[in-house]
Amino acid sequence: MPPLDLSFFAIAGPAVMFAGISKGGFGSGAAFASAAILALVMEPGAAIGIMLPLLMLIDLATLKPYWKRWNTHDALVLILGSLPGVVLGAAFYTVADADHLRLLIGGIALLFVLWQIAGRAGKIPVAGRPFPLWGGLVAGLAAGFTSFVAHAGGPAAAVYLLSKRPGKTEFQATTVIVFWVNNILKAAPYGMLGIFTAETLWADLWLAPFALIGTWLGVRAHFAIPERLFFAVTYVLLTVTGAKLVWDGLS
Repeated sequence: MPPLDLSFFAIAGPAVMFAGISKGGFGSGAAFASAAILALVMEPGAAIGIMLPLLMLIDLATLKPYWKRWNTHDALVLILGSLPGVVLGAAFYTVADADHLRLLIGGIALLFVLWQIAGRAGKIPVAGRPFPLWGGLVAGLAAGFTSFVAHAGGPAAAVYLLSKRPGKTEFQATTVIVFWVNNILKAAPYGMLGIFTAETLWADLWLAPFALIGTWLGVRAHFAIPERLFFAVTYVLLTVTGAKLVWDGLS
């Protein structure tokens, strides 16, 4: 953990606020950019440890505006699939070192950007019909694993949900309830593995206002800001941070 000084908050504050904006208004897909940014200036384990309580706080703040607007069936499928994914993520964490985590977080960030660009360019065919039950469970497993190791479960969940052609608000609400439960499932293993520490929890207390302000902005931006603009900024952030993490992990 770096010292909680002005330079720390200059990076961590905007990163956490970005997570609130993403989860509050644009699904959970881009929120993991915050963990990637933090991993540039501290050990990756400390970065994900700091982010989990803040993500749980953001989840609570976003439940009310999206309450019962989710698709219950799709949410349950993803949550059930995420259970073994969380277990696999915990097992991976026990054998991974800091450079493994940097490579994984950075690699996921770059793959997310490539996947989004390819999808918008029409290089990835959109599912012609909704994914079957087993497809949702597999997506949930992938979401649970990537969520545990990098808070990056959003893209896997989105692949399944978008195949159902949901409305923007139904999609947003479903991601809110799925990752609210998913983050609760991660809390106990994080504690047992020592990912939470007194230092990370103390940092969370100072960063909580940034999370809540970001969430407030995100809920309002959901109805006001074009998604294309928001994700254009996200792709730039993820490309830069992902490339830096991969470089650091390899060197």
